[in-house]
Amino acid sequence: MSTALLRLIALLFLLLPPPLRHYLSPVSGGKASQLNVKHPIILLPGFSCSNLEARLTDAYTPSLPRCGALKGQGWFPLWNDTWDIVNHDYLPCFEEQMSLVFDPILDDYRNIPGVETRVPDFGSTHGITSKNDAGRNEFCLIKLRDELEALGYRDRDTLFGAPYDLRHAPPPPGQPSRVYSDYFARLVELVEHASDKNGGKPAILLGHSFGGRVLLDFVTSTPLPWRQRFIKHLFLVSPTTPTGFMLALTNLASGSSVVQLPTVSSLALRSMWRTFASSLLSMPAPRVFGRRPLVITKERNYSAYDYPDFLAALGFSADGIVPFVKRVLPTMVRIDAPMVPTTYINGVGVQTAEQVMYLDGNFDVATETVYGDGDGTINAASILAFAKEVGTQHRRNNDIPFKFVKIPNATHAGIVIEKHPLARVMAEILEANSD
Repeated sequence: MSTALLRLIALLFLLLPPPLRHYLSPVSGGKASQLNVKHPIILLPGFSCSNLEARLTDAYTPSLPRCGALKGQGWFPLWNDTWDIVNHDYLPCFEEQMSLVFDPILDDYRNIPGVETRVPDFGSTHGITSKNDAGRNEFCLIKLRDELEALGYRDRDTLFGAPYDLRHAPPPPGQPSRVYSDYFARLVELVEHASDKNGGKPAILLGHSFGGRVLLDFVTSTPLPWRQRFIKHLFLVSPTTPTGFMLALTNLASGSSVVQLPTVSSLALRSMWRTFASSLLSMPAPRVFGRRPLVITKERNYSAYDYPDFLAALGFSADGIVPFVKRVLPTMVRIDAPMVPTTYINGVGVQTAEQVMYLDGNFDVATETVYGDGDGTINAASILAFAKEVGTQHRRNNDIPFKFVKIPNATHAGIVIEKHPLARVMAEILEANSD
């Protein structure tokens, strides 16, 4: 390598942000091995990464005899190793036992009668797992956890995980959710425990994808003095923000791209997916996407102002649309900033669906897709609108630190997997970890 080229590389290296420069320096070996652990870190993973266990009681009436085989046998993995579901021919039982029901009397979501569920390993990052061994490092903060452990972080000591029930969604103020009331209470206890265990130091909280949305709603639900006492820094990494994104509509129409089983089509799981409270949460917000057609069919076009009609066209009953109107629509009209030091990190420059056409008379497969900018999942319009609104609110409130980091060509999942985006995420964590 020529001397001139080496000098150019050295000059470019000096232009990097200081924490990234340190993280990538030859001295650190890309691991920042000299870091003294200061603040505990709590991780909230992406949508599919939390495990779910079930227990069948006498009240459970299976649709097929084999679905009741585990009745009375205690807790068993329901959402964990997806190959087990396929290899044991458990698909119809899985769909039945994973499905939720919206109870109008409770005004809340619940399991079907006789099915009890729980999220195991709360507090541990090792309760956050990929559901397919072939994709060990896919999406689930495993590489990030490994990087943090290489710096000296230790599970349940300085590093913690807060898995959640992927089927449920944080409700707007005034709407009940037994699951999230319990979860947020446990998360408060976990944050306080992490702080107490580490000499009273406030915690760094990081959420990726849907975990970022859960984390945002958790933080804004807590009293401001509590946040200021116990939260050192908030990291939202490719979060599914209240501004919404186009993929949420295609997931509803044609089946989920995030809850998947090997060899099983998304269409086969579509009915189950539509029962989840979380399936409705992230549709594009009208305040961002306006009246531009998002879904085009032979009969009519649907914009962000037409969701009740869109849901009806998908086959939702009038009662089935009620949860959207009561629990989702209110979250689209405003954004509550976290009001603690926050770093928002998102990829840009990746082809991302922004309009779909269903011209075959059904919603099984999109016949054409129009693409724009984003991270492959979240649209650029949503990313920028969220960053602008949170930044504005923070500036108006004593100029609370807010940093928006755009990483070119980083995908929604790849931002915590691929070498260079992950290095940037790690560098930002190191910067926040310093006093």
